Amino acid sequence: MSIELNLPARLTRVTRVAALLVVAAGAACKKPETAPAPAAAPTTAPPTAPTTASATAAADSAAERSRREAARAKAREDSVAAAKALASKTAAELKAALLATVYFDYDRAELRDDARMALEAKLPVLQANPGLRVRVQGHTDERGSDEYNLALGQRRAASVKRWFADRGIDERRLEIVSFGRERPAVTGEDETARAKNRRAEFEILAGGEALAGPR
Repeated sequence: MSIELNLPARLTRVTRVAALLVVAAGAACKKPETAPAPAAAPTTAPPTAPTTASATAAADSAAERSRREAARAKAREDSVAAAKALASKTAAELKAALLATVYFDYDRAELRDDARMALEAKLPVLQANPGLRVRVQGHTDERGSDEYNLALGQRRAASVKRWFADRGIDERRLEIVSFGRERPAVTGEDETARAKNRRAEFEILAGGEALAGPR
């Protein structure tokens, strides 16, 4: 009788133990949680190297600056050399340097290298004689209309005046006029004659009686 009475209690204990074993087994089989991976830091693209075209352009620009600086240095040296050479010249020689003709290429008003050298020789004379006033006359060869050649001769004379003004000579000391093709230096229609007619000539208006050389 006692065995039958204790059977339900034993079953209850067995059931509880079995339930605990099931829970424990489920906990042991549960996959452990993993922490989320940290977010990747944003990356920046490395600076790009200059392209070949931009590098070439920079090199060309530097070379051009070097050429300009060398040209300016050469012009200063030429001016100093011309001043030294003129310092020992007589008034007649100074006047000849001042009146020397400068020449131009066909249909152009830009100063050539030989024209600049001639102007370099005139500059110290103008600087040493502040009372000196000069008229610059622009001329052309026979090709082209009268109107066109008058305008071209004016541009040539203006180029000479601007060159002196850029180097400190008062513009009021320099007059300009154009004669176009009206006053050829030589006659003829070949290139030799035409080259001598594309020119700018100089006329002393005042202060040329006793020219002083640069000191």
